[in-house]
Amino acid sequence: MNFTTKVPVPVYEYPIDYRSKILSLGSCFAENMGEKFQYFKFQITTNPFGIIFNPVSIEKLADRIVNQTLFTEADIFFHNDLWHCYDVHSELSHPDKMEFLKRLNLILQQSNPLIIQASHIIITYGTSWVYRHNSTNEIVANCHKVSQKEFTKEILSPETIQQSIQNTIALLQKVNPDCKFIFTVSPVRHLKDGFSENQRSKAHLITAIQEIINYQLLIVNYFPSYEIMMDELRDYRFYAEDMLHPSQSAIDYIWIRFFENYVNSKYFNTMQEVCNIQKGLAHRPFNPNTSAHQQFITSLNQKIIKLQEQFPHFQF
Repeated sequence: MNFTTKVPVPVYEYPIDYRSKILSLGSCFAENMGEKFQYFKFQITTNPFGIIFNPVSIEKLADRIVNQTLFTEADIFFHNDLWHCYDVHSELSHPDKMEFLKRLNLILQQSNPLIIQASHIIITYGTSWVYRHNSTNEIVANCHKVSQKEFTKEILSPETIQQSIQNTIALLQKVNPDCKFIFTVSPVRHLKDGFSENQRSKAHLITAIQEIINYQLLIVNYFPSYEIMMDELRDYRFYAEDMLHPSQSAIDYIWIRFFENYVNSKYFNTMQEVCNIQKGLAHRPFNPNTSAHQQFITSLNQKIIKLQEQFPHFQF
């Protein structure tokens, strides 16, 4: 007897392996998946400009990176003792103006080769709701706690999102025509927007992505993380304490559904070896000076060396 509705996830035609170079962009769920890839020692970079939730802001950053449009003083502002940029996350904000600009432009320059070399680009959209800055009429990625009266809140239509996704793909293909795109919608519920408003927001994102897939099936794929959360993990025990974000067990489950279908099965044994090493490194003995523990450390180091001979990029 089945007690859940299993969301079908087809095996990916262009599977990820340890030679793949992955760039992951988008919401906080992109960070969750990025941490899983890093744990298993895949070559991945996640959100060089921090968490970005909406499609238009991701498109703007893609445009800036591809065309290497440097940040200038016109792109930043001072608020609450820090310099901010409306196009990036507040984790990058800085008290020193010139250091902030220098840091933004360094990340910009480092991000260009990441796009050029990427075999897979994973983009996780969080919401269709956006804030438009009244004085510039530009959609912002982050309001940085500036007064809400400075912005107008609106929802992106499926047609606008579709065009934004097409623009993003075209920009990235301009410098990397061979990369493959995996899109997903974050399972995090944005209930500050409202219950029905959150459902509407997610529906707009899914509708737009599906329209893209209908026209660009060969390079674009959709992984149903939102659907897995809603249909397979619908119990509140799969949510964190805020009842909005997936719990760790939910993240682990969605990751399993992903890697089983998107990672080359040839490397499953290697992933298990990496997992065993990670658990070994996390082990804290009661008495580290015993001969048994020293033997354990020696054995662990030998396993690491053996793996690094196969995969030089592995760092433990």
